[in-house]
Amino acid sequence: MNLPNALTLLRIFLVPVLVVVLLTRARHGGLLLGAAIFGIGVLTDYLDGYFARRRNQVTRLGILLDPLADKLLTAAAFLSLVELDAVPAWMVMIILGREFVVTGLRNVAAGRGVLIPASPLGKGKMVAQVVAIFLLLFGLEYPVLRLPALVVLWIVVLLAAVSGIDYFRRYWKETARAGQQRPGLETPPE
Repeated sequence: MNLPNALTLLRIFLVPVLVVVLLTRARHGGLLLGAAIFGIGVLTDYLDGYFARRRNQVTRLGILLDPLADKLLTAAAFLSLVELDAVPAWMVMIILGREFVVTGLRNVAAGRGVLIPASPLGKGKMVAQVVAIFLLLFGLEYPVLRLPALVVLWIVVLLAAVSGIDYFRRYWKETARAGQQRPGLETPPE
């Protein structure tokens, strides 16, 4: 156990706390507390990567848990926001569907010995998701933020779709290249 992995585990621990606070205390000042909890989770995401690279403490556990913790945190926030009628469920399903598909593609590629790193589009989507979640949470408390929150949410949906397509393209390209480099491996059709 090292500091980056501890921060990742803290983020996973914060997921049920976030849901409970948002769904049981939302109408009693819990929205701001929920936003603070989400903010701590986002901060741990930044810090675990920073410390893992700076201290050279990148581990297999961290490589596996970090993206899982990210997805759990954002999924918990988005699903709570659906329950609070702050966001349309269909938009959240597109975002979460993309997460499952991309995670699956990356795992299949890894099983074939191919690493598909996070793309700039995927990183941009993550940043937009964080901004959207904060705006949506604060928009429940401050109605003036509802329109900007929905605009950013639309950007997230578009980035989710575009980056999802980009991952499919990269998957086919990288697995085909790996198959050509290793005779005997099946290559996916182009």
